[in-house]
Amino acid sequence: MPWQKTRKGKVNMKAFLILENGVVMEGASIGSVREAISEIVFNTSMTGYLEVLTDPSYAGQAVVMTYPLIGNYGVTPDMESARAWPDGYIVRELSRLPSNFRCKGDLSDFLIQYDIPGIAGIDTRALTKILREKGTMNGMITTNADYDTSAIIPRLKAYSTGNVVEKATCKEIHILKGDGRRVALLDLGAKSNIAKSLQKRGCQVTVYPAYTTAEEILAQDPDGIMLSNGPGDPKECVSIIQQIRKLYESGVPVFAICLGHQLMALAAGADTYKMKYGHRGGNHPVKDLTTGRVYISSQNHGYAVDTQSLDPAVAKPAFVNVNDGTNEGLLYMDKPVFTVQFHPEACPGPMDSAYLFDRFMTMMGGDQ
Repeated sequence: MPWQKTRKGKVNMKAFLILENGVVMEGASIGSVREAISEIVFNTSMTGYLEVLTDPSYAGQAVVMTYPLIGNYGVTPDMESARAWPDGYIVRELSRLPSNFRCKGDLSDFLIQYDIPGIAGIDTRALTKILREKGTMNGMITTNADYDTSAIIPRLKAYSTGNVVEKATCKEIHILKGDGRRVALLDLGAKSNIAKSLQKRGCQVTVYPAYTTAEEILAQDPDGIMLSNGPGDPKECVSIIQQIRKLYESGVPVFAICLGHQLMALAAGADTYKMKYGHRGGNHPVKDLTTGRVYISSQNHGYAVDTQSLDPAVAKPAFVNVNDGTNEGLLYMDKPVFTVQFHPEACPGPMDSAYLFDRFMTMMGGDQ
């Protein structure tokens, strides 16, 4: 069995990434040594790897970090949920000697703790070019040097992430205290900074599991409703879309982010589609179509709203991606609802669009 020494004296088994198009890349195993099949996606953030790992939107995916050195400041308290979510983690170089005054451990041990297999030492630039040119594809991470691609590739092509919202959502209702507006947060796989951004503005936030009925939420008479980010194909969330339609019709102010944005569009009669390789990173420019101003945003999504399917009497595009022209937000015409595809709460990423939470506060009637 092939092994190689590391600078810390540990031994790392060789690992292999096998893509569904037959490409095989070899590197060193990091984290768990279990075998994993998942969708392979890339993230262009230069920092914030811990927030990426703890973002529930990555459930069902293995993440390729395009920045060449990962783990240099170790494991810090910058977690966006209580655990790590990706099915795999792929880096060019994993730092062996993390250094930061907040460091509590190294990234390899963190991956082991959450049973996430990974690979270091592969050409992530070449891998990213494959995913950009051929599109997002499924892959396997394995430490089995006797792999049989003829048997593995059909398994890769058959793999689907399925309905991963059920996996990523919270299990019970919980309340985050505040003395201002009362916001119902539908947790579709929410990053913690969404609730923190609301609490920062004085809101009391009641967090509901994704499959909570609209009737249960509306019975609490919230001042506003927040639909969070989350993983997977929005069209898999059939029952949730039905409940969001009722929330839409209620007349209660709604602000939705990422998956919540897509689900609201589906609930209002529009369509969504899978992008070639999605947007994941902290450097995506979006243009506000009302003011013409461009903001740099944090993003993590592989699906987008098809604006051609949008009834102009229902909603109009509010933001557009400067790079590829895809939709980045909608303003609904006869309801107090607005939604964005990007992440105004960031973490990781720029805070350029955090003002959208203030807009939501205004919709709910101000700070109190």
